[in-house]
Amino acid sequence: MDSKTTFLWGASTAPHQIEGNNINSDWWVLEGQMPGMERSGDAVDSYHRFEEDMRLLADAGLNAYRFGVEWARIEPVPGEFSRAELAHYRRMIDTARGLGLTPVVTLHHFTNPHWFTEEGGWLGERAVDRFTRYVETVTGILGDVPWIVTMNEPNMLAMMMTIQRQMQSRPADDWQSPTVDNDTRPTLPAPDLAIGGVLVKAHHAAREIVRANTDAAVGWTVANRAFAARPGAEEKLRELEYIWEDLYLDAAQGDDFVGVQSYSSQWVGPDGIEPHPPHPDNTLVGTAYRPDALAMAVRHTWDVTGGIPILVTENGIATGDDTRRIAYTQEALRHLFAATDDGIDVRGYLHWSALDNFEWGHWEPTFGLIAVDRETFERHPKPSLAWLGDVARRGRP
Repeated sequence: MDSKTTFLWGASTAPHQIEGNNINSDWWVLEGQMPGMERSGDAVDSYHRFEEDMRLLADAGLNAYRFGVEWARIEPVPGEFSRAELAHYRRMIDTARGLGLTPVVTLHHFTNPHWFTEEGGWLGERAVDRFTRYVETVTGILGDVPWIVTMNEPNMLAMMMTIQRQMQSRPADDWQSPTVDNDTRPTLPAPDLAIGGVLVKAHHAAREIVRANTDAAVGWTVANRAFAARPGAEEKLRELEYIWEDLYLDAAQGDDFVGVQSYSSQWVGPDGIEPHPPHPDNTLVGTAYRPDALAMAVRHTWDVTGGIPILVTENGIATGDDTRRIAYTQEALRHLFAATDDGIDVRGYLHWSALDNFEWGHWEPTFGLIAVDRETFERHPKPSLAWLGDVARRGRP
């Protein structure tokens, strides 16, 4: 595949986090119901400013951009597909290619059409059929896209659905973002295996449609926790690795690649996952500063999948200090390339995120290579963007 001959250096985004006014999605509705949740609103208006965002990445020296298509926009009501929205996302693909950016397109990034959630969501009787009909439609504009991700972090999606169930039995003002670990809610609930099983079926069905309708390399991405066992906790580690990751990595058998998404590491003791203790080095989402976690995740993924090619589809740090972002990324890349030197087949590195954006219920955590004024939407590239572009030109940190 031509898509595999050039190492991808780029950045990633998700539609709901950057586009703005995704009014038909279940997250938009949820934001209006939870008192403790901030609204996405206009987000950073990338729906209208995508060309500017892509140009900043290309001008910096990057050669790839991962972005998503939004199901809730494309199918706002069941069975009614928007030709205008399909044309919009096709323009995004053409713009990326025109700027020399390889498009990596994600079909599902956490959000669903509100109507889909109302009829039972991923545990509804028609869930897989609904999703495959959407995939069949959207692949009509993706024929020449070289990389397609069917689903982003299905393990996190299953966990988010578990949180939503828990919220039904506790006060609404007790809400917290599912992407935050802190001393208020020390550990996230384990993803429901039943939900995971449905997502596996949906992925496999979507994979076949993508292969029938496009020439793309197809896979999905997994949120890697980079667990490490305390002495005596090896059995508990294996148990939790299966629930959190390996179910989804096993399901990648037969895929063209698997997306690794890593930010930090976490200890597992005999009683389970250990909370991140308060520490001045913790990130803005409460996780430990662990740039070595990326290589841990890559090595684990390689071992579990038996050598499926890897694309790093997300890696980054929530920090307001861009010097720290550069230091973190430099160290993460050093460990990553040590893994490639050991023979692990890594096809690219896509930083999270291209832009500071809506972080699933709040705005404080900043992951971006580009800052955005949320009043004027003016873009302000950070030094980390130029730094990563220089790394991309060299081809190695």
